[in-house]
Amino acid sequence: MKKINSYIEKNQERFLEELFGLLRIPSVSSESARKEDMVRAAEYWRDAILKAGAGKAEVMPSDGNPVVYGEKIIDPALPTVLVYGHYDVMPVDPLELWKSPPFEPEIRDGKIWGRGADDDKGQAFMHAKAFEFMVKENCLPCNVKFMIEGEEEIGSPNLGKFCEQHKEMLKADVILVSDTSMIAPDIPSVTTGLRGLAYMEVEVTGPNRDLHSGLFGGAVANPANVLAKMVASLTDDHNRITVKGFYDDVEIVSLEERAEMAKAPFNLANYKKALDIEEVCGEEGYVTMERTGIRPSLDVNGMWSGYTGEGAKTVLPSKAWAKISMRLVPNQDHEKISRLFEAHFKAIAPPYVKVKVTALHGGQAYVSPITTPAYQAAAYAYEQTYGKKPVPVRSGGSIPIISTFEKILGIKSILMGFGLEADAIHSPNENYPLEQFFNGIRTIPYFYKHFAELSK
Repeated sequence: MKKINSYIEKNQERFLEELFGLLRIPSVSSESARKEDMVRAAEYWRDAILKAGAGKAEVMPSDGNPVVYGEKIIDPALPTVLVYGHYDVMPVDPLELWKSPPFEPEIRDGKIWGRGADDDKGQAFMHAKAFEFMVKENCLPCNVKFMIEGEEEIGSPNLGKFCEQHKEMLKADVILVSDTSMIAPDIPSVTTGLRGLAYMEVEVTGPNRDLHSGLFGGAVANPANVLAKMVASLTDDHNRITVKGFYDDVEIVSLEERAEMAKAPFNLANYKKALDIEEVCGEEGYVTMERTGIRPSLDVNGMWSGYTGEGAKTVLPSKAWAKISMRLVPNQDHEKISRLFEAHFKAIAPPYVKVKVTALHGGQAYVSPITTPAYQAAAYAYEQTYGKKPVPVRSGGSIPIISTFEKILGIKSILMGFGLEADAIHSPNENYPLEQFFNGIRTIPYFYKHFAELSK
């Protein structure tokens, strides 16, 4: 511990400046105008891996944004760790809510502020710096490979094919990922489950053009009104999803496992206070942590229609749209759910509108056992940094490519996250505590040490 602490103390300003160089690149994968920025971010990662001590690193083409691959093979007989991360980030809207420009990172109140500070540039960059330490101090006990992609935030649509094409190159004993969170700064946790995802866009069309709401209002269906009613009907009074067949394959978690989950620290009052809400809301019969960990959900991510500019414009819109995400649990297939949703949404549409449903992206849920050498190594590593054993948790979030890795590469992933709920990922004012960034760099080398020992 003394050695890694000394290394961090000596190099922390350089670490942060190098991270800030990455954060300044607006690599938003969902925006087509950012193609050049995606390449710049990939090249930045390539150079960072090489500077950290990789034997080779390159920017490789895919059917979408490029993939960065790097490796350091010290002995083929030793275990190999494949580090996965992503250099793309979420859009920054609404921009006016940011307290500082999203792509001009800065440090305030002991935190790094900027888009990607946590998700996933900050967390992934910890691995580059931990790797650098192990190489420079000649204490790297495993072979290391890096795979950093640029499409995670849009569902990794091309990484599966990339993995199929490069199976031999990507051979490893475990995939190490930091793209999840801890329960609290002093309560480490290992994410053992991720929900799957089915992400849809719906379009409701009424008249063939926008109409005057005075001349036509009350006589012609308003698509915005109709869409609002259709969306409202997707859940019932018990907050259960009404799509026919939606729950057919849902994994039923035993009362015993639910009791074990309940042992994880959770303060409902603090949870509500942090979100500035009076009450929580979700499926009846389940508590908050179960609603996000073992139960599926459906949420509107955005709705738009008609005139939304300043002032008034009395228009009856021709079209209305919504983006809807469904978080899925083990045994639910995202393609099947997408088909069920499309059939249901079209079936509930009244005859005075036309409906179009598009599946944008998705992925399967993922569960990792707590009996593997990788989990044990992660548990030991957290304990050495934080002084306590981590709690295994199932996250409400999704990383669709994780289940694809297991399907194509046959490799389990270990999810060692250091983010916090307060980091505001996907929201304005994303941030990442300096303490968590440096603790991640402290912890990761211990994972390598213990994984190498447990894999003998």
